[in-house]
Amino acid sequence: MDTLTAGRRWAALLALSLGGFGLGLTEFVAMGLLPDIARDLLPDQYAHSVSGAVATAGWVITMYALGVVVGAPTIAALTARVPRRRLVLGLLGLFVIGTVASALAPSFGFVLAGRFVSGLAHGAYFGAAGILAANILGPGNQGRGVSIVIGGLTAANLVGVPLITLLGQSAGWRAAYLGVAAMFALSLIAVLLTVPPVAAAPGGSPRAELAAFRSPQVWLVAGAVAVGTSGFFAVNSYIAPITTHVTGLSAGSVPWVLAAVGLGMTVGIAAGGLAADRDLRRAVRLGYLGIIVALAVLALGAVHPVGLFLGAFLVGAASLFIVPAVQARLIAVAPGAQLMGAAVNQSSLNTANSAGAAIGGAVIAAGWGYLSSAWIGVALTVLGLVMAELSFRTEKAPARTEEPVLA
Repeated sequence: MDTLTAGRRWAALLALSLGGFGLGLTEFVAMGLLPDIARDLLPDQYAHSVSGAVATAGWVITMYALGVVVGAPTIAALTARVPRRRLVLGLLGLFVIGTVASALAPSFGFVLAGRFVSGLAHGAYFGAAGILAANILGPGNQGRGVSIVIGGLTAANLVGVPLITLLGQSAGWRAAYLGVAAMFALSLIAVLLTVPPVAAAPGGSPRAELAAFRSPQVWLVAGAVAVGTSGFFAVNSYIAPITTHVTGLSAGSVPWVLAAVGLGMTVGIAAGGLAADRDLRRAVRLGYLGIIVALAVLALGAVHPVGLFLGAFLVGAASLFIVPAVQARLIAVAPGAQLMGAAVNQSSLNTANSAGAAIGGAVIAAGWGYLSSAWIGVALTVLGLVMAELSFRTEKAPARTEEPVLA
């Protein structure tokens, strides 16, 4: 990598970050377009009950998350010997295929299948692209490399998701997904042109990666992440109807609320990385407590515009604040399997995405109101904090990690 010019080096990093930008779009854009998806694909149910149709449309989010849960550890194990550049190109190609299939699908069932296929590549991309970025930057830059990739995701939530949501509201949700597919195609071309080949890790094998699952701590930490962060997704999945039906703002306000979430995420990931470096356990505890407080602020204040925007910002900040700490925690309890550690974290976060969207939709469909999803989220986050504390207390000695991995 020393032979790369400075311009080529940063072009390659930008190409990998563009993939993270695309992931941010594809994962979060549905949250602002659920009413549009429900109206188009579930017209009879929408005419009978808007909230019921929106809750059903939430399965678009759930199926993508299930794809991540299944794909992340599976691809990490099966591709242990695949050169990282080739792996990244293949994953970006899978994103293009799955996203285009979602946009062109003729029915709700086929849309769900397309979202599942798209989700398969999500977790493995963060791991492989992060390794590529670290190699491009040089030794000792693993955390910085992965932060560049996840920086694309936070930028997507700050800028891209609101813009794609506007596109979806004006030209239809299918046009929005075609726009997301174009971003993945652009990233694929950019990686092909700028990123140099990087070999797979020496000694890498499916058996070495799968060995991480022998540790009870891996399962306990993964469970704490899955349960404790599902509260964020329980409420964020339904931020569009909360904006329009609870706060009483117009649909045109939804992109601005999403921008507030994205701004919070950008602040949260930066602060969370610093906190995890200083005191990992304290950062985990603060992260869970922050999500609890943020969800409560949103639940209590969303009836007013100021409360909605403040709550949206805090929810975004708290949800990303905890990511560096839980990723570092998983790497620490799964030594020797960093790609699988990243995959397990993504699987856990997207188990939370899947479960949170489904649980939030269930309480809304039961007639408890859109803000009931926030209160359910508080309860889930409390349970996650208890599980994290149990993990700390049952560990024989504090795990040591040189630097947290951010995605």
